[in-house]
Amino acid sequence: MKVLLIVDVQHDFLPGGKLAVPGGDEVIPVINALQPDFDLVVATQDWHPAGHLSFASSHPDRKPFDVIDLKGMEQVLWPDHCVQGTGGAALSDLLHQNRIAAIFRKGTHRETDSYSGFYDNGKKYTTGLTSYLREMGVRDVYVCGLAADYCVYYTAKDAKTSGFETYYITDATRFIASDTYDKAVSDLSDIGVHMIASDELQTNKL
Repeated sequence: MKVLLIVDVQHDFLPGGKLAVPGGDEVIPVINALQPDFDLVVATQDWHPAGHLSFASSHPDRKPFDVIDLKGMEQVLWPDHCVQGTGGAALSDLLHQNRIAAIFRKGTHRETDSYSGFYDNGKKYTTGLTSYLREMGVRDVYVCGLAADYCVYYTAKDAKTSGFETYYITDATRFIASDTYDKAVSDLSDIGVHMIASDELQTNKL
């Protein structure tokens, strides 16, 4: 079985949001068009408690996009975003959600960030996504969403290392910065993640 894995298409990552990804809204029509071609569609959702330690506001002497050591891991400090229960944390109203079978929330532990839809950054906590996909008989994971150089990248990486054949839909994601995006694509290609465009999927009908 093949799954379309939609990463963090939430209001705070879209234009006007607290941590807007440039052109982030452009992925939504692409993702909506792809959904009917998959038997299974799942999504991830950033779901931070207030005062999360990845927020710059939790460190009075720091500002957004500073990089610190957080419990032994490099951590980019972000503007407050996707706080549990806020409108910014909700999936976009423009995203078709009737086909989404399950939503996996991440970043719920105050002291640990979680870019990947599978694990937190320290690989201490799992979201349950791996077990769910295996129970559903998934072999191929097609990853899309926001942002290309962070959460989509780490989700695709963990999908591959968890044993799934993994595809990164290049035109169904947007990045925060070109340098981190280039590194992400290079890293994923090196471990065997397939780069594919949405029109290739629709032409082949999977």
